[in-house]
Amino acid sequence: MSNRPFDSLPPTESLELENGLTLVPRVKLNFTIYPTNPTVTKPVDEWKLKLALIDFLQTSLSSPITVPEDDLEIRRLGDLKKRKREDPVAQGSICIRDLRFLNRTTNRSNVDEEGKEEEDVKVLEKKYMDWRKYIVEKMDGMELNLEGVKYRLNVAVPASDDFEGMKKAWEEFYAFGNRGHSRSGRQEPDTIVLRGLPSRWFAEPLVSSKPSMLVTHSIFSRLGNIRNLNVAEDNDLGKEAEEIVNIVSGLSCKIVVQFEKFKDFYNALKVLSGRSLQKQGSRLKADYEVNWDKDRMLQNSRSHTQETSRMSKMAAGNYRSEAPRRQQQISRSSPDDARRKRFKD
Repeated sequence: MSNRPFDSLPPTESLELENGLTLVPRVKLNFTIYPTNPTVTKPVDEWKLKLALIDFLQTSLSSPITVPEDDLEIRRLGDLKKRKREDPVAQGSICIRDLRFLNRTTNRSNVDEEGKEEEDVKVLEKKYMDWRKYIVEKMDGMELNLEGVKYRLNVAVPASDDFEGMKKAWEEFYAFGNRGHSRSGRQEPDTIVLRGLPSRWFAEPLVSSKPSMLVTHSIFSRLGNIRNLNVAEDNDLGKEAEEIVNIVSGLSCKIVVQFEKFKDFYNALKVLSGRSLQKQGSRLKADYEVNWDKDRMLQNSRSHTQETSRMSKMAAGNYRSEAPRRQQQISRSSPDDARRKRFKD
């Protein structure tokens, strides 16, 4: 566990948040499986495919990797008899969480010297990126023979784990695609969107199982000063995932965090990308999705907590004062008075 500032955290180290939560490093790879013979109608054997991939990671890489079965997910896709010739037969993902081997050749004898520490972080970042690129190149396009049936894998890094890709996307968006939203000054993103987080991890213990604004704010304020925040059940994710994974609608939440400064947004997104969330005392690791917000979900709006507080104060102060005032107005301009004035004229 690292004690250094999170904005200089290497991609191989964990970061403690509040509420017993920790961001733990990983390399996640998504893969799609195609039969080399398009006429195949035999379903892929998930168990044998898992064993073949685990064996490949242990025997065919420059540094052997051990991946527990729980970190390798495979999902069959639909009815093979109805599939089109170009359609895949399955999809899946691999999470490689033990990245300690990347630290072995890094010299940390002068870790107390600030310049040396920054140099080590840059070295680790480069090693991490180079190794991730290496394993994608090794696995993308590889063939597996399972019981005489050959399959081909397409492998890629998820978009939410590709920080440099997200950075390039927002730079292009604000340079060419903001459609005139910017009238003056340089426009930069400031809001992060997270999906697929366990709702109960952001709830108030013994109060509710639904995510709490207060708890969520205390957790993400570790990453920077928050200007605006929204948290809600992510029912859309449950609906999207029902056909391929066992995700129950309402158990996951969607969190939108707007930071006061671009620097906080930048560092927070970099730390959240390529990591999973783990709860103390739980074996579950939440492999959430994270991205920057180009839809301006929280633009020109107040925080839900601030708005609730403001409305509560208004309700407490105005409820007693508005009624007498209205009564006085009604008494001063009653229908009888209006009728008398009309006849007098």
